[in-house]
Amino acid sequence: MSKIHLYDKIFSPIITEKSTALSEHNKIIFKVPNKANKKNLKKNIEKIFKVNVVKVNIVNKQSRKKIARGRKVKIQGYKKAIITLKKGQSIDLTAGI
Repeated sequence: MSKIHLYDKIFSPIITEKSTALSEHNKIIFKVPNKANKKNLKKNIEKIFKVNVVKVNIVNKQSRKKIARGRKVKIQGYKKAIITLKKGQSIDLTAGI
């Protein structure tokens, strides 16, 4: 597998208050493609960041409708992966890949 295919499996890290609180428990959240699965994500994260992944949870965020400026707008759904790392390991998201 080339590096290009590895990076295609991860769109971006999700940095919110909740994800920052989870980082204290060795958990990191990434936005991933809709066709991503746990086995491939585990292998790719381990190869890219050189860490040991203990567990992968995937959450499907459904699309929803919102009213913005008096118009109905559809917010696109996405899939996110919660990656649990081995105790003592971490990924520095501020440094970039």
